[in-house]
Amino acid sequence: MIDLSELGQWHLDLARVVDDLGSDSFFPSLVEAVRNQVPIAYPQFWLYHRELPPRVLYHEIPAHAVHAQIDQYLEGPYREDPFFRASMDRPKSSIYLLSRLTAGKLEESAYYRDYYADTGTVDETVYLARLRDGDVINLSMMRLPKQGPFSDEEYQRLYLLAEPVSALLRAHTRLGDFAVKNLIQPGIDHQVELAFNTFGASVLSPREKDVLELMLRGYSTEVSAQRLDIARETLRRHRKNIYKKLDVSSQTDLFALFINSMSCLAEAAGEDPLRVYMGTA
Repeated sequence: MIDLSELGQWHLDLARVVDDLGSDSFFPSLVEAVRNQVPIAYPQFWLYHRELPPRVLYHEIPAHAVHAQIDQYLEGPYREDPFFRASMDRPKSSIYLLSRLTAGKLEESAYYRDYYADTGTVDETVYLARLRDGDVINLSMMRLPKQGPFSDEEYQRLYLLAEPVSALLRAHTRLGDFAVKNLIQPGIDHQVELAFNTFGASVLSPREKDVLELMLRGYSTEVSAQRLDIARETLRRHRKNIYKKLDVSSQTDLFALFINSMSCLAEAAGEDPLRVYMGTA
């Protein structure tokens, strides 16, 4: 039987979300609308692009959990994230549940050992919205141990909201200056490789530049150390030096600096775009 009070709440919340399309209030309004239907924790919106590091667009994660939830995710595990892989593999659904996507074998995976086990969460559901240029927006909704995994009834409720949520996400990206600020414009993909190869070259040593490129490509500490044939502690020392020289304090800041400097690729003419960016920022 339909619960008219819950349906009425969704309609009120939906109207508010529609009013907020194209504004800074859109993401928090959408989180509130979903949360009024099903209890969720650590909501976060990610923008995925096949050739670039993910970008967190908005999140409601307490300060004590940001490092485990975001910084460690960006240090490499995102490449093994089942949701990231589904997003980049022409997703056939607008919603995925982690336990179903991993066929109940999450705890056997390297992704779980390297990242998910330390997040302090026990379950996750995401909404996906595939955009025209192939980018994907992911709304991640987690559950804490005290909440327990999503029940079948809760997942079914989220499932019924998937299509309107996905449509709202797509509509939001077409309004305001979202595309200018966040989306990789058509025809620029061929420049991404140049950015990987040149970013930071003017301020880093050759070895630090090698480490930086693997960081930007999303490789974990272990894999990067193997590729460069150095000890993990040596690699961590290089990372610390890179952060200091680039004046960043986290992987999130590093990726933001990298993406922002791409606007200076043309002016850099094959040299380090960071040098041009820092001279104009």
